[in-house]
Amino acid sequence: MAAKGMTKVPVREQDPKVRATNFEEVCLGYNKEEAMEEATRCLHCKNAKCIEGCPVNINIPDFIAEVKEGNIEEAYKVISKSSALPAICGRVCPQESQCEGKCIRGIKGEAVSIGKLERFVADYARENGIKPPAPETSNGRKVAVIGSGPSGLTCAGDLAKLGYDVTIFEALHEPGGVLVYGIPEFRLPKLDVVAKEVENVKSLGVKIETNVIIGKSVTIDELLDEEGFEAVFIGSGAGLPMFMGIPGETAKGVFSANEYLTRNNLMKAFREDYDTPIVKGQKVAVVGGGNVAMDAARTALRLGAEVHIVYRRSEAELPARAEEVHHAKEEGIIFDLLTNPTEILVDENDAVRGMRCIRMELGEPDASGRRRPVAIPGSEFDLDVDTVIMSLGTSPNPLISSTTIGLDVNRRKCIIADEETGQTSKTAVFAGGDAVTGAATVILAMGAGKAAAKGIHEFLSAK
Repeated sequence: MAAKGMTKVPVREQDPKVRATNFEEVCLGYNKEEAMEEATRCLHCKNAKCIEGCPVNINIPDFIAEVKEGNIEEAYKVISKSSALPAICGRVCPQESQCEGKCIRGIKGEAVSIGKLERFVADYARENGIKPPAPETSNGRKVAVIGSGPSGLTCAGDLAKLGYDVTIFEALHEPGGVLVYGIPEFRLPKLDVVAKEVENVKSLGVKIETNVIIGKSVTIDELLDEEGFEAVFIGSGAGLPMFMGIPGETAKGVFSANEYLTRNNLMKAFREDYDTPIVKGQKVAVVGGGNVAMDAARTALRLGAEVHIVYRRSEAELPARAEEVHHAKEEGIIFDLLTNPTEILVDENDAVRGMRCIRMELGEPDASGRRRPVAIPGSEFDLDVDTVIMSLGTSPNPLISSTTIGLDVNRRKCIIADEETGQTSKTAVFAGGDAVTGAATVILAMGAGKAAAKGIHEFLSAK
């Protein structure tokens, strides 16, 4: 089968006008023929930079070589050695800045569609009942994992493969963490993808207990001292939303993106057969420019609103994935760039009646390396909206750190942990993902979970 040379095999998607009215998956992915054709573009580099760009170090050339020959089950085995969540990563990872960003093909043409190939392999495995191999032996040693998001699932899966008796404690009623409450159905289907990936982790012997709030139901010290666990991994994420502190921010109709997306994703507010309260604004402003902002904006659009993204820097500085920005524009999201809110306007019933904004220009770079936005005097204007969604980032809930003796945190309430091992200031307690870094990507959280599993194994092996 001939390769298409310097350009990717196109990926089928729903028409923008159609998908803007439904919550079905936007990207339809490759079929086997398309995947095999795209796989022929891989140069199978001896010193593969794409592996270096992958936070969980999947052997990308080897799995693509198997796809090229049509050996999809073998490709899945290669991926499964490194990743517990390939169907998820293939959909939501920022490949353009990681594996594909390192692809040699991308120097003079388009990088190989590594993410889409990973998704195809994982979907093929799911549809054909192919499971990751279960561990052959058990050492009987108990490890607790707090949180069933990407870092927790990865850590648990890797430890189970090494023979550990692993129990995940999840605060919500469904496992998956941000994968179920934060990422919309049209980007990441819950039943067909997330639930099946969770089942794959459970098939390794991992147990999951839901509705357990660590710090209230049980403490980390109790897990270690009374419940027989020899080590604990904290992968509880960062779910505490941030706000701007501007006038009117407590009005009716102002939400955090976390609450808005949780109601819609986990609690299925978009479905007519679910009785979940959610405000379906007619004109919605989403403040922020990251992936979560795009998710909230595209969700509000599908619920029938005119939607504005309000972001204080220019398009070049948007932190969201280029693909998400592209999809949002295709669907009709309005981008008000170099714009910053200064006040939420409120009516006599304490409800949103608009948002006062000011135009910005970019000045000198700040500590992040991005040019600092500076307000332009006299450029204020009012945006006609009835709902405002704040998507300004999140920080870890301090419940775990405040109820655990000897666990150090930084000024942002993030747990301090060694980057290579996940070891915290408390013996036998490890941490990783958003609980350590603050809000970041799924794959970086997975990388941290993987590193911590290795750190826990080395720690317990030395005992």
